[in-house]
Amino acid sequence: MKKFILLGALISPLILGACMAGIVSSGPQQAEVLLDSTAGNSVSGKVSFVNTGNRLRVVAEVSGLTPGAHAIRIHEKGDCSAPDASSAGGYFKVAGAPQKEGDLPQLIANAKGLAKLVVYIDQAALEAGEMSILGRSVVVHATANTSGGRLACGVIIKK
Repeated sequence: MKKFILLGALISPLILGACMAGIVSSGPQQAEVLLDSTAGNSVSGKVSFVNTGNRLRVVAEVSGLTPGAHAIRIHEKGDCSAPDASSAGGYFKVAGAPQKEGDLPQLIANAKGLAKLVVYIDQAALEAGEMSILGRSVVVHATANTSGGRLACGVIIKK
């Protein structure tokens, strides 16, 4: 019994040190967005990003939409301060996104205004670098393309 206690006392600091140094991971990297409605709208929701190796798993749940299709995009700036979310800037060019630059597949809201989306995107990252989406924003648009107004905006933060 004493051998096990002594072994545990010797190994515990090594494991703790490895965790603190980042050698032992506590799980996949994650980020999330809490969507707030723009002026005059009542759209809200959450978008989660999880690193799954070379891809990011994106899960979006949005409410308060009109039934039908709505564009959802990653934007260059992490600034949603303008009443119409124009402060989020243009689209972030995500290489390997399933649609156009910064585009995610459309949200399809049901009759109650609820939409859920699960998709994987390539080449975007949660680590610092050229393809990092951290500190950028996600914008939900009023129509299936981006000609409609911006209904909700939120900044992508590491979780």
